[in-house]
Formats: sequence, C-alpha cells, structure tokens
Amino acid sequence: MMTGIEIAVGYVFAWAVRKAKRVAGRADGEVDRTLDTAMDRLDDLVGRKLGEDSALKKLAEEAAAGQDRPSDRTRRRVHDALDEAVEEDPGFGAALDSAVKELQSLSRTIGGVSAGDGGAAVGGNVGIRADHGSAAAWTMGSVTLGNPPQPGTPEG
Repeated sequence: MMTGIEIAVGYVFAWAVRKAKRVAGRADGEVDRTLDTAMDRLDDLVGRKLGEDSALKKLAEEAAAGQDRPSDRTRRRVHDALDEAVEEDPGFGAALDSAVKELQSLSRTIGGVSAGDGGAAVGGNVGIRADHGSAAAWTMGSVTLGNPPQPGTPEG
C-alpha cells in the first residue's frame, strides 16, 4: 500500500475546496500559479482514473459545502478507491506518487512563512526555555522575578 495515497486524498480535497471558492468568487487575489498547476495535474490524474466514482463526487460535495476536511468516511472511501486503482495499474501508482512528491516539494518551497506588523515568522522549529528561575519568551513585556510582596506588607 502506498503511503502517498493519503496525501493525495488531502491534496485532491484541498483542490476541490479552492475550486469551490473560485466559483463562489472568494478565491485569494494572489493564487500561486505553479502550485495551482500542479494541483490541477493531480486532480486531472485522479479524475481520469476514478471517473464518476461516487466517493470522489462526495469529496467534491464536501469541499463545496465548505468543510475544512473530508469526513472520515469519505476520506477512507477515496483512499480505498485510489489504493485499488494503484493495485490494478502500477503506472497510475507511479504517476500519482510523482504528482504527490511534486506537490510536497512545491508546498515546502512556496509555503514560506510570513507575519504581520509586530509578528515573528519562523519556517522551522523554535525552542525557548528558561533555566534556574529565569524567564524566557520570544517577546516579553515587563517581567519581575523573585517573590512578590505579600498582601498587607509594606513593599521594600
């Protein structure tokens, strides 16, 4: 069984969501054409292979309905349909694997990070920790370390 099938299902659903948003006129103004083209290729590849498969239709319906992700049942059904298609046609499996790898590569390249005013953008892991009674944070306002004065006692 090919692990890329699960990823392919996610990309096909994401593409269906983007298409539904375009039809509704809510697509982002700056849609990346390279990523769009690669997603279109994957959608076309899957659509030609699965054709009028009811699971694929249901996936498109859920995307058009505005769901953030496909239902577990629909995801499993599309996964199973793709898995069967890969078993029956190794050439399709290779093409699907290639399309998924291309999208993953583009997503990493294009999917850079950004932040608004006063924000911080990180494209990897960040580790922040405090040792020995200190305080640590990416950004930090006023910080007082030590024991606060007890209620009712004069501050030193």
